[in-house]
Amino acid sequence: MNVEDPAVEAQPHVDTTGRDGSDDHAAAHGEGDQEHAETGTEQADDGRTQDGRAEDGQNRRKPKREQRRRAKRIVDGWLILDKPIGLTSTEALGIVKRCYGAAKAGHAGTLDPLATGCLPLAFGEATKTVPYVFEGRKVYRFTVRWGAETDTDDSEGATVATSDTRPDVAAVEAVLPSFIGRVEQVPPRYSAIKIDGARAYDLAREGEVIEMKSRVVEIDSLEIVGVPDADHLELETECGKGTYVRAIARDLGRLLGCYGHVSALRRLAVGPFDEEDFVTLDEVRASAEGREDAPALPELMLPVDTALAEMFELDVNRVEASRLLRGQSIIVRGRDLPPLGETIYATCAGRLVALGEVEQGAFVPRRVFHLAAQDTHRRVEVEEG
Repeated sequence: MNVEDPAVEAQPHVDTTGRDGSDDHAAAHGEGDQEHAETGTEQADDGRTQDGRAEDGQNRRKPKREQRRRAKRIVDGWLILDKPIGLTSTEALGIVKRCYGAAKAGHAGTLDPLATGCLPLAFGEATKTVPYVFEGRKVYRFTVRWGAETDTDDSEGATVATSDTRPDVAAVEAVLPSFIGRVEQVPPRYSAIKIDGARAYDLAREGEVIEMKSRVVEIDSLEIVGVPDADHLELETECGKGTYVRAIARDLGRLLGCYGHVSALRRLAVGPFDEEDFVTLDEVRASAEGREDAPALPELMLPVDTALAEMFELDVNRVEASRLLRGQSIIVRGRDLPPLGETIYATCAGRLVALGEVEQGAFVPRRVFHLAAQDTHRRVEVEEG
């Protein structure tokens, strides 16, 4: 059952195989359950059935499949995908990764199949900046359907409570302030929260009665942006990591005495990325096919350091950059710097060199970046089993 909205306790994900195995949303929506073993006994080319038996019934050892090498590109940068409805984040990442022939890719925050919008995809060295994007603020636009609460708090769940009451705009506006700021929120039962080592959605699927504990989340804003009809209300929110949009809809419905659930969801921004940066799958495919009216694939990407736009930038010279790239600290005493312990990044001639912190008058690199002088797609040989 696809139930997870995108604002959850996901871990930043890096994928070097095309499989998005660490998705919090992926697991909640069954994305982690799509690998099934083939159990048929179709005839193989060498006279064996696919279960390893020869035609005469004798067991014979399968010949070791030869590894083949396929050229892949080292691509560095961010592509901000406008994910369409119906695709999992795993599938969307896989499509774009194949279009680029990329060796390494990941994403910063999952969107479930029913959600659309901002899905930041990181390639190559950009994957080192994924945690900083993941920690950024998110903006969502969503539609609440009044009159029914579901067990998943979205339109895919079973209805558990109904009401004929429909709130007017004034009633909704009166309660919205109670949702803003640092507030207590109870996550949905169908979520990736762990309870005694097990995911809540797994326990819920098994029919276990589970108690979800509330936790503090940060919601910067929540406002009405549209009223299509008496049954629906459109809202927009800016919130921090761990906020569940479905829980907002559920709690609004309960507070207003009319019940409610999310019927549509679109993410408008994640950290420094917003709708102005969006690229559609059709645009990616057109570029990959080399159409004359489409830009080259590298032109669809943003530089690696775009993800760090909200951080302090330290300008270093070539000698200092060389030390940083070797993992060595440099003296920065006397420079105008942010407070101790704050993560900053260093650049040399506009090129990203390292991420790190200032300690006792020195900049200590935590992550270094080996970027080409210009944006390039370098080919490497990758073994595939």
